[in-house]
Amino acid sequence: MKIQISSDADARGVRHLEQQLMALGLQVYRVPAAGERVICAIATGDPVPIEEVKALRGVESVVKLPHEFKLASRAYCQASTKVAVGPVEIGGGEMVIMAGPCAVESEEQVFSAARHVYAHGARILRGGAFKPRTSPYSFQGLGVTGLRILRAAADELGMAVVSEIMDLSQLDDCMKYVDILQVGARNVQNFTLLSALGKVDKPVLLKRGMASTIDEWLMSAEYIMAGGNHRVIVCERGIRAHNTYTRNTLDLAAVPVVKQLSHLPIVVDPSHAVGVRSMVAPMALAAVASGADGLLIEVHPKPEIALCDGKQSLTPELFADLAGKIRETARVVGRTMPDRLDVAEPGRPDPGSADPGRVDPGRVDPEPGSGASKSAAKGAVRKGH
Repeated sequence: MKIQISSDADARGVRHLEQQLMALGLQVYRVPAAGERVICAIATGDPVPIEEVKALRGVESVVKLPHEFKLASRAYCQASTKVAVGPVEIGGGEMVIMAGPCAVESEEQVFSAARHVYAHGARILRGGAFKPRTSPYSFQGLGVTGLRILRAAADELGMAVVSEIMDLSQLDDCMKYVDILQVGARNVQNFTLLSALGKVDKPVLLKRGMASTIDEWLMSAEYIMAGGNHRVIVCERGIRAHNTYTRNTLDLAAVPVVKQLSHLPIVVDPSHAVGVRSMVAPMALAAVASGADGLLIEVHPKPEIALCDGKQSLTPELFADLAGKIRETARVVGRTMPDRLDVAEPGRPDPGSADPGRVDPGRVDPEPGSGASKSAAKGAVRKGH
């Protein structure tokens, strides 16, 4: 239930009210965007009559929340949540682009992709270091070495990093190198992982499961929020349907539905949704028009030799063209997007190269104990094909 605290209740009175609610068997939560004088009280055992809560001193009003997800509900928090990642705000007026390769394969690949997507308006670098693959023989990622490469490339440009965490054993390393922890479609109901991410001080990007209903997806967000982490971004990435011409079916109706049901920001991943390079751009533009707060787009310098999802990855040239169209579409729906920038390419003088804190992309050494080198990993994968 949503409890509005009366205006005459001071800080001591609010603390006393919270203690009374807990004595009734209610768990008490707060979401910053809802305001300081709004409490969410949730019964985990027998229901507590609303009349009993209304009678408590310091209570102005009580409203029963209509959905199983409470903290993520728009009924609880009317104001839209904005998730800040450095200078970038997801859920605000800017169309936030997260772009980069599906998987980290090498320093050269990541630095090249990062420079290009940043130049065309992306402010968050995406890339997988730990890769959940259907086949055990497919490229599984470079692990911690991949995270270090992402971090170095992002730091060169002042970008943030979003990367997937698959298991709790990866949490410490992800916390060290990643700005946004991504939970993939396969882990959307890994409640142990979700509960653990509720206790960390990092934003979480939660992808929709390939067979998840919207309610189930938002209940997964609720797990994270119930743990105390309210910096959740949900991501529509396509669902399984009867269509066989695309990898998944992109449910763009989910964007306005989630906007109506929840205060959380929502982004769209058209790359995984369609799985076909030529279809990424039209679905990305449709996602902007539908009201999405951001996009995740896969970009690879040479998709034809990519170790993961090359068929859905855009070339740098295609991304540049799409970025311009996204900027135009965003303007139509009342959003902004950073202008194109001139970023130094490898081999050209870099204005920031004299910075002693800058990481040289040629000196990102493998993490001790991380196993085979990058070149050996790529060779092993190709031999296994």
